[in-house]
Amino acid sequence: MKYVAQSVEEYLLAIPDEYKPAMHALRQAIVKNLPTGFEETMSYGMIGYVVPHSIYPQGYHCDPKLPLPFISIASQKKFIALYHMGLYAHKDLLDWFTDKYTKSVKIRLDMGKSCIRFAKPEYIPFELVGELASKMTPAEWISIYKSNLDKR
Repeated sequence: MKYVAQSVEEYLLAIPDEYKPAMHALRQAIVKNLPTGFEETMSYGMIGYVVPHSIYPQGYHCDPKLPLPFISIASQKKFIALYHMGLYAHKDLLDWFTDKYTKSVKIRLDMGKSCIRFAKPEYIPFELVGELASKMTPAEWISIYKSNLDKR
């Protein structure tokens, strides 16, 4: 679901009440642990954490006017989504995350290429998400992103 929101605060007010506590906790887990240099913004109708143009002027290759996306969180119709581009682009990080998740969460991991879907907010591993957010600096993300672009 897309919400018409100009700010993170507006977005959090617009989402369904049953997802508000989990979305607030998810946001805090990310903000508290995200390395310096990433910026919180609205991106693609979601709360996004991006590498700003001041650090990476080239921006996102799909639309260079946009900053380089890294993590996004969204309230969808039937789940809360966490999009982490590093999981898609860096196999070692994906392997680390899936291993930690399966050892610490009682329900099956529901994941696409970079999207983790949490249908039951009570099972969101906030501490693990915070640790995941801390694993990559903007410089590391830019390097991985550029090397993946070069392979195309």
